[in-house]
Amino acid sequence: MNLKAIRLSIFLLIMTVSMNVTAQKVLVDFSEQYILSQWQIMNDGVMGGLSESSILLSSENHAVFSGYVSLDNNGGFASVRYRFDPMKMDSYNHLVIRIKGDGKRYQLRVKSNASDRHAYISYFQTSGEWQVIKVPLNQMYPTFRGRSLNMPDYPKLIMEELAFLIANKKDEEFRLLIDYIHLH
Repeated sequence: MNLKAIRLSIFLLIMTVSMNVTAQKVLVDFSEQYILSQWQIMNDGVMGGLSESSILLSSENHAVFSGYVSLDNNGGFASVRYRFDPMKMDSYNHLVIRIKGDGKRYQLRVKSNASDRHAYISYFQTSGEWQVIKVPLNQMYPTFRGRSLNMPDYPKLIMEELAFLIANKKDEEFRLLIDYIHLH
């Protein structure tokens, strides 16, 4: 191989490696004594429902989102949301969460603008054990009040809010431990 071919091979190798390296960002890591003041509970009480929930920090530095979903008074959901300064999302393809649930199904929700009425969602099933769940951002689809919308999936331009929601159409207690949320 001549020097020109070696240089070209090295250049192509560097370009291939750099193209495969995905940007990563820690969005939330509760092990770093994260303050829960930026997290807000939003239950069905805003519509007359009676569900209750809270978010606390465990002694092991995990967020604990727990409570009771009630179908009384047309209720049926509990959620917790985290708002932050608008973040450009074009470098990221996935939300990665490390959670320990109770065997129930939850929603991960994001909003491009915190004031949007709709959210982009993805469901995930918990197993009762610690899990790392990787959610493709471009597969999160738009909903409003439990109904899918005729709009494109999440555009990956800006993110300003992230939330967890439980709404399984039954009265039930729930408990979801959250270790971290990363962007990849």
